[in-house]
Amino acid sequence: MSASRSVAAGTAAVVAAAALALQPLPAAADPVGKPVSELLRDLQVMYEKTESASDAYNKTAGKLARQRKRTETAEKALSSLRSVLAEARREAGSLARQQYRRGDVGLPPVVQLLLTREPRNAMDGLHLLTRASDHQAVTVRRLVAGEKRQRQLTARARKALARQQRLADRKEEQRDTVRSRLRQVERTLASLSDEQLSRLRTMENAQQTSTQRTLMSAHELNGSKALRKPSRTGARAVSFALRQIGKPYRFGARGPGAYDCSGLTSKAWAQAGRSIPRTSQGQWKKLRRVPMNQLRPGDLVVYYRSASHVAMYAGQGKVVHAPWPGSDVTLSPVGAVPSVRGAVRPDEGRPPMEDYRLPGPLR
Repeated sequence: MSASRSVAAGTAAVVAAAALALQPLPAAADPVGKPVSELLRDLQVMYEKTESASDAYNKTAGKLARQRKRTETAEKALSSLRSVLAEARREAGSLARQQYRRGDVGLPPVVQLLLTREPRNAMDGLHLLTRASDHQAVTVRRLVAGEKRQRQLTARARKALARQQRLADRKEEQRDTVRSRLRQVERTLASLSDEQLSRLRTMENAQQTSTQRTLMSAHELNGSKALRKPSRTGARAVSFALRQIGKPYRFGARGPGAYDCSGLTSKAWAQAGRSIPRTSQGQWKKLRRVPMNQLRPGDLVVYYRSASHVAMYAGQGKVVHAPWPGSDVTLSPVGAVPSVRGAVRPDEGRPPMEDYRLPGPLR
């Protein structure tokens, strides 16, 4: 790889990330004559769509996992009921054989009582007959109810399995679309010259620097405000996220070998003992919002209007995140991704630590 292509690797990854978009994308940039500023804007739009597509994939994957559990539960209930029904049918068959052998032609119990020479024996026989009759009725009722329940559970299990298959098909279709569009964007990337890639990278860096400067000034992320201390749970989440630096981005991944953006944040908080939604959009929707000028380590910074990218604030104006396909988990300025939407706090209400010290990468 030439030096300029190495310098432009970050922009190349952004371009590759656009392949993941499952929504209609802008037309591929014409490398001849198109202004670099317009090309970069198109790529950023495509990148946002990429993140939205990744969220959609993760949401489907979550639904599929829950549906598989429901399907398994329905199948277990049906299997258990089948065992009970088999026993009820054996008992009903035994009663039927007993009736056949008796012929059911004996005198009615009251007549037997009037004719018997030993009323006590007749009364005992009547009691036994009544008990047998009650048992027979219970057996029949249980059998009828069980068969009705079996029909209901069979229908439920079939519906659950059908829904599971639909979700599996949707997930497979999303995966295939991702692969197809990734190849398309890689071809577009290969058509760009070293000079174009270098200019894109330069413009991207300038934009990130401007965004970071604005955020640091407007939200007081530098100076003493940057030293706001996390809760003990938040500190554990940050520590876990920082240990993942260098591991590759892979859409749909939640560790341990690779991550996507929300896979990293949800796994880090899970390791700290707090379960949060799996997707960036779910995290933005469900967790408590906090002002940007009150960020503390462990908070999640959400990007884009669609809330389709998320990073974990680590302190000192920096976040740890899994940026895009082709990149690794990294520590970056908050403004490394344009268009900050806001921030949320998974551990709202937890007090800050008194003895917190910045992790090594931030000192």
